[in-house]
Amino acid sequence: MRKLIFGFVFFLFTVITAQAQNKIDKVNITYGEEITDDKGKIFKIIGEANNKIYTLVTKGSDFFLKVFDSKAMKQLSLNKIVLPEIKDKDLEFEEVVLMNDKLYVIGSVYHRKEKKFTLVGISVTENGVLSQNMTTLFESIVAKSSDRGGFYFRKSPDDQMLLIMHTALFEKEDAMKYEIKFFDENLRTAFSTEDKVSYDDNKKDYQFTISDFDVNTKDDVFLVVNEGYRDKKKKEKVEKVELHIFKKDNAYKKEVVKIDIVDKEIINCKMLATSKNDVKLSGFFSSVRENGKANKELKGIYNITVNLANNTAENVKFNEFDHPTKVKLLGERRANKGKDVKPLYNIHTIIEKNDGGLIVISEFQTVYIGQKQGIGPFGLQPITYTMNEMIVNSLKPDGSLEWSNVVAKEQSATVTVATFNFFAGSTSGSFNVAVGLAIPLGMMGKGPEYLSAIPIYRNGQLNILFNDNVKNKGITDIEKIKSMGNYNNAVPTLFIFDDKGNITRKDPEEVIKNELVIRPGVYQRKNDNEYLIYASRKSKDKLGRMILED
Repeated sequence: MRKLIFGFVFFLFTVITAQAQNKIDKVNITYGEEITDDKGKIFKIIGEANNKIYTLVTKGSDFFLKVFDSKAMKQLSLNKIVLPEIKDKDLEFEEVVLMNDKLYVIGSVYHRKEKKFTLVGISVTENGVLSQNMTTLFESIVAKSSDRGGFYFRKSPDDQMLLIMHTALFEKEDAMKYEIKFFDENLRTAFSTEDKVSYDDNKKDYQFTISDFDVNTKDDVFLVVNEGYRDKKKKEKVEKVELHIFKKDNAYKKEVVKIDIVDKEIINCKMLATSKNDVKLSGFFSSVRENGKANKELKGIYNITVNLANNTAENVKFNEFDHPTKVKLLGERRANKGKDVKPLYNIHTIIEKNDGGLIVISEFQTVYIGQKQGIGPFGLQPITYTMNEMIVNSLKPDGSLEWSNVVAKEQSATVTVATFNFFAGSTSGSFNVAVGLAIPLGMMGKGPEYLSAIPIYRNGQLNILFNDNVKNKGITDIEKIKSMGNYNNAVPTLFIFDDKGNITRKDPEEVIKNELVIRPGVYQRKNDNEYLIYASRKSKDKLGRMILED
């Protein structure tokens, strides 16, 4: 009897402590059954439909579709993605999308002789089995193999439509071509456009970037292009931003809004099509010297609001970082000397606030490629991903700065992979496609997904969840935090922001040894209070559901 009582008490203690780590303030996490097969790690949660959760798994060079029951989150099926050939050439995996309960695998192939880059979609049954039905989505003619560019994907806000863009450089024509297509749930083309944007790279310090593209709730499509150069005669920096607009109600006729900026350099530009019938362009900017050369460091954050009712640029605002924020990022001494912030921050997330303003979250991100180890094709290369502090800027509806703060964290993960060209396809000299840059597929599932954070915005309040060192409990001061260290030993923490940007840190009441660790790089937002997540530790892993309670 005593053994029975002890066993019950031990079981009860285990359940209570497990719940303690899986609940932080109003965030409650429940997990499904442990995943027992050894077919790699989940690196994407595709979505939920037909009472099933669809996920994408990688192991080695292979990809698998893993399907779970929605309620119990237990595994139902596992199917390897075997892509067919087109004209005796293998398709390369590109993406998996779920639209209105319909699942598709998307693959590409390049035909060298025709200089044609083909993209196709293949339907998948609700059990995760590829069908024989294949739809050609793109047959893009390019200049040459090395300039064939890439494909980029966006879902519409209601998950009913798929927007795909292909970009390619035509160097001899001094032009960058973009081709955009909008597909419905049956992969029928609702809209398509193709254009070549000319450039003049004879100008000083020339940069040309296809910065971002997006779709709004009205199924209007947007593309932003940025061209920058230095006018040597006038000793000034010139930035030309163009928003290309394709409105459904105007039969997708192309409209262009031009924004000219002088004596500031646009470092990056991200776009958000809001619910207020406007488009917000936001990013970092740099100051410029007297001779027109840019300083290349981050002076602050800008916001450009384009009113879609009359296609005019309104409220062009440049907000410099305030002193308290610079002290947190640079230290007191450098901030007092007026130093600017190093250009090592990428925009992580842009959130539309309830009042029509924005929350722009950026993150310190670097990639260090180590020295190759080994000889020839068997060479291996260590790659270290670092994702440290996050800058959070809250902007008013007119684009001016409301408040700023910094999320103190220090995270890194090293991946060892076969030698390859890490930057292939993303840049070419003065030309850049800035959309869709992410961790390459070959590195997914190997550690970088434990880094970064999950932003949660509900009822006007921002929460940021991330993995941290257990020794940082209660600490928000960037000068006092310790590195996360080994991600297998990390614990979740929650930073809660009030309406003035002040941070309250919440940690688990108890820490359980060998508990599963959330992978912030693998989640899917169902709505403003429900997220599908994935957690693992070494060989153990589970799918979970994270709820933000009222």
